[in-house]
Amino acid sequence: MHMLRFLVAAVIAVSITACNRNEKPVVPADKMSAPIASVDTFDLDGFKASYENTDRVVWQRPNLIIGLLGNGNLANKVVVDIGAGTGFFAKRVTPLAKKVIALDIDESFLRSIDSTKMLELPAALQSHLETRLTPRDAPNLAPNEADAVLIVNTFMYIENKLEYLQKLKPCIKEGGRLVIVDFKRKRTALGPLPREHRAPLYVVEDLLYEAGYRNIQAIDTELDYQYILIAER
Repeated sequence: MHMLRFLVAAVIAVSITACNRNEKPVVPADKMSAPIASVDTFDLDGFKASYENTDRVVWQRPNLIIGLLGNGNLANKVVVDIGAGTGFFAKRVTPLAKKVIALDIDESFLRSIDSTKMLELPAALQSHLETRLTPRDAPNLAPNEADAVLIVNTFMYIENKLEYLQKLKPCIKEGGRLVIVDFKRKRTALGPLPREHRAPLYVVEDLLYEAGYRNIQAIDTELDYQYILIAER
């Protein structure tokens, strides 16, 4: 769903906070590029151009990650991409799923998805990809709205991680799947700095248990720069 969003530098801010559609959304962020002072000064075209130069499709292995969302079968499923950015994953999942909801706290990214999907997706599929502005501290989702949720290159930026996971859980259908992909807390050729700001795998794994998720699996060897966590409601 997207176009490539993580370079080495600072943070824009992230998406996130409760299954409450009436909460007022906050502001920006896919994630990294040069330090951004405000949404008004953010150079979206420059961000996409630089990020695309990182060969993300190679190191991110999107097909592998998408296959984990529904055990390879997303037909008739609603998939939510939290921190969707320019739609690197969202647009890839749309042909495979019943519906994709791309959440972000930055309207410029959502506008980018809405415009590029007209060029990159068949006309019959364009309505299957919905963009939605979300608050920073809770997902803009209804209870039981999602069959599967994907959070890529975003979880480390969520401030109250446990609270966010607790708020997200009722938005996922019983037995639905959550997949978190984030950068390993070690020296990597790509990824945000300083490394101390990254969320270690074992910490996120513990938070998932504490938030009440089950069937939690950790994958630390498939991606060069990132780990994968899979959990079910």
